[in-house]
Amino acid sequence: MRVGVIGSGSWATALAKILTDNKNVIQWWVRKEEIVRHLQQRHHNPHYLHSVSFDTSLLQVSTDINAVVAASDCLLLAVPSAYILDTLKPLDKGALKGKKVISAVKGIIPQKNLLLNDYLAAEYDHPQSDYFTVMGPCHAEEVAAEKLSYLTFSGVDVTATEEIASYFKTEYINTIVNHDVYGVQYAAILKNIYALGAGVAHGLEYGDNFLSVLIANCADEMAGFLKKVGIQHIEVGSHEEDPVTHRRSANYSASVYLGDLLVTCYSLYSRNRTFGNMIGKGYSVKATQLEMNMVAEGYYACKCMFDINQTVLADMPIATAVYRILWENVKPGVGFKQIEQGLV
Repeated sequence: MRVGVIGSGSWATALAKILTDNKNVIQWWVRKEEIVRHLQQRHHNPHYLHSVSFDTSLLQVSTDINAVVAASDCLLLAVPSAYILDTLKPLDKGALKGKKVISAVKGIIPQKNLLLNDYLAAEYDHPQSDYFTVMGPCHAEEVAAEKLSYLTFSGVDVTATEEIASYFKTEYINTIVNHDVYGVQYAAILKNIYALGAGVAHGLEYGDNFLSVLIANCADEMAGFLKKVGIQHIEVGSHEEDPVTHRRSANYSASVYLGDLLVTCYSLYSRNRTFGNMIGKGYSVKATQLEMNMVAEGYYACKCMFDINQTVLADMPIATAVYRILWENVKPGVGFKQIEQGLV
């Protein structure tokens, strides 16, 4: 299978490392010619994960997305959700025909309030059967350091999903497969919002005791939303077992749901936590964006999910408070006083 990687940020670079560590030749789309030259001449991304050195014989790097798509059987999309529309704009409507698409996008398209699979179906007539997701918990920095991590691959066709996952399994990456395409995407979006909240709490100098209660309530709030949108098999402590492999099915306590929430809220690698921490310390949103020079998916996601929840009507006081702090100029301290009253 010929894989094309779309994106040149830290997560795209980490996934490219995994693929090439398995000796896969990849087509790699990046935004700028300077990145192409740097990768070819110095064997690493000039902006992210400098410690990762690539075997350039395994890389076909280009700024021409049409050429990368045409040369690939499977496309791995790893750009921030806010840039998806601009990234795919050069493609004609038939460009994805017959292509498998793996989404590594941990956000929602803010201009459309759509998950990536729904956008691709509407704009490119891309079928759900050819759409897959790869989710964490997995920080790019730990992939670069080859620390043991887990990736969950989701797709409606389990056999095809297992085949795709096999391209990513290494000594430092374990892979898990499920078929919950919508659930894992919504969970990834929500955990970024809650990590912003955890960061704000840290910036306001709440302690670990409060943070543990906050995150426990975030987990409950996330489960409530997932149930409202029809996601199944999220009851903690309840599993189905495959009669052949005897593997347990994932439920809400699995790594891709609760695990990703925990690491994103607690880890110092988490850009959403870092973003929230700066807001809690008194930085404006604009100043935080300029200081970080990286996209925190939760910033856009909290507005999208606020809008979506006007229809879903899940009980989401924490996510709503984070939205109001970031988009309606509610003071962080005031917003968290409101959150305090509802925690259980």
